[in-house]
Amino acid sequence: MELVTKKKLLLYSGSSHPALATEIARHLGVELGEPNLRSFPNGELHCRFDESVRGADVFIIQTHCGPVNEAIMQQLVMIDAAKRASAKRITAVCPLYGYSRQDRKAEGREPISAKLVADLLTVAGADRLVSVDLHSGQIQGFFDGPVDHLTADPVLLDYLRENAGPDVVVVAPDAGRVKVAARFSQHLGADLAFVNKDRPRGRVGAAVARDVIGEVDGRRCVVIDDRIDTGGTIVAAADILMAHGATDVWAMATHGVLAEPATDRLKNSVISRIVLTDTVPLPPDKEIDKIEVLSIAKVIADAIDAVFEDTSVSDIFGGQNQS
Repeated sequence: MELVTKKKLLLYSGSSHPALATEIARHLGVELGEPNLRSFPNGELHCRFDESVRGADVFIIQTHCGPVNEAIMQQLVMIDAAKRASAKRITAVCPLYGYSRQDRKAEGREPISAKLVADLLTVAGADRLVSVDLHSGQIQGFFDGPVDHLTADPVLLDYLRENAGPDVVVVAPDAGRVKVAARFSQHLGADLAFVNKDRPRGRVGAAVARDVIGEVDGRRCVVIDDRIDTGGTIVAAADILMAHGATDVWAMATHGVLAEPATDRLKNSVISRIVLTDTVPLPPDKEIDKIEVLSIAKVIADAIDAVFEDTSVSDIFGGQNQS
């Protein structure tokens, strides 16, 4: 007996960001499947797929945000259901990867929670991980299967080319973002600067900008970061840039987490424009005039299509999607 196998792509989403999942499905030209997620009265989660997933290439989209722990658990439950229903391959698509800032032990007796999340996804049954702008590249090594590390660079760079003007300085808000900022400056043909920042020991979320390395006087500065959480880092960087003579400061980040008190901080800061992608939903109470949100859906859809077709994901980014 000889059988000709057919590949079938099935796409499902948790409840953390249905709008992004719907847009990804539109770019792929497929229908978003129904996982029938529900919570029991005691808070436990349950799902049951409407259709057979046997032998299918299943992609389960869930951005790990608000509340983070429930979002992760939803994705784990869906992955487990797909594995037990005989899916051929299961890919966890995490536009924002939860606990990514806990990628090392900064002090004694701390967890490495980013590794724990990778272990949970693996044990649940995920064969592959797709994520966007991980907080650090080493997180790719925490997952035991293939990891496709996407970047929002194409979306953000296109925006800068159209809107930023000719004489801009790309600024890294701390030493850890210098490599990313350097990549942006090379693509734009712009100058590079970075802020020397300290985090006082024992003060969670606090950031102190000490100095600026680079020429920013009389120029527009664009501060590039992977995420804005409480806004402390980006606001501190903007303050010191203005003190060094910058005429204007923009902030750009892939993930607009905007945990309190980020909204008030950003609203009252010297930053004139904040550009984010929609890896995280922006609720109405966090919408302020300074914020613009760009769609990341096509980037993720192209990566899902490449994984399904067994073609190169790196080629989408010209090989520049590793950090």
